[in-house]
Amino acid sequence: MASTIAGVFGILGALIGSFLNVVIYRIPAGRSIVSPPSSCGSCGARIRPYDNIPVLSWFVLRGECRDCKAPISPRYPMIELGTAVFFAVVALWAFSSADFGWAAVTTTTNTLVTQLIVLAAFLYLAAISVALAMIDLDTHTLPNRILLPAYPVAAVLLGAAALVAGEPGRLLTALVGAGALFGLYLALALISPGGMGLGDVKLAGLLGLYLGYLGWAPLIVGAFGAFLLGGVFGLLLLLTRKAKRRSSIPFGPWMLLGAWLGAFLGDQIAIGYLTLYGLA
Repeated sequence: MASTIAGVFGILGALIGSFLNVVIYRIPAGRSIVSPPSSCGSCGARIRPYDNIPVLSWFVLRGECRDCKAPISPRYPMIELGTAVFFAVVALWAFSSADFGWAAVTTTTNTLVTQLIVLAAFLYLAAISVALAMIDLDTHTLPNRILLPAYPVAAVLLGAAALVAGEPGRLLTALVGAGALFGLYLALALISPGGMGLGDVKLAGLLGLYLGYLGWAPLIVGAFGAFLLGGVFGLLLLLTRKAKRRSSIPFGPWMLLGAWLGAFLGDQIAIGYLTLYGLA
């Protein structure tokens, strides 16, 4: 069963990853993500449907445009493959109680409907996580065109899941989580405008909404994990002299990575920490 779930959602992830390549390229440029159809960036030739199969087409074409033989960046199949793996992992987490702590999400009514709604919510977060991380790495921005629509989408899906599961209290923790992380990052942005942007603030509120829905442990671990992972990465760059103390390092990818760490392992990390200090 697990292999079937991973396979099905892996294929879905690869297809979504192909679309995310368009999103990552066009949104920072202010272009439409639906028209015109995808085309070669060198010669302008439209990409044929049989040349637009995720991952596979890149290898069939040997990384070159069919028409002008211009090189096609290996980043495209890497994003497609990475999104496929990401979707498979999220799906396994959503459907497995023994290995991925799904019982923590539906403590009273573990129904298939609730699972599917929460799965849809977190697959959506996975998709925009890939897009936002890559765009932030490329441009040091987190576009409103992705962030702002994500708020109502997340609110509707997580709200529906909480009501179907008979756990309306999760809506309160989700709102508290969103407000807490939004407020924390806003304070940091006001204190140090050059170190934290408003895009980070808006992303923090969205991630707080998701992590708050899952519970206090995922929220705390996800919030702390972002600063820990980002800090370690920044220190490594300084030690290897690949960055200076005033170098600008995009923080969005670390916020997202920390959030997923909290979602997947927040409860386990919290229990391990409390046990280490004899508090659990």
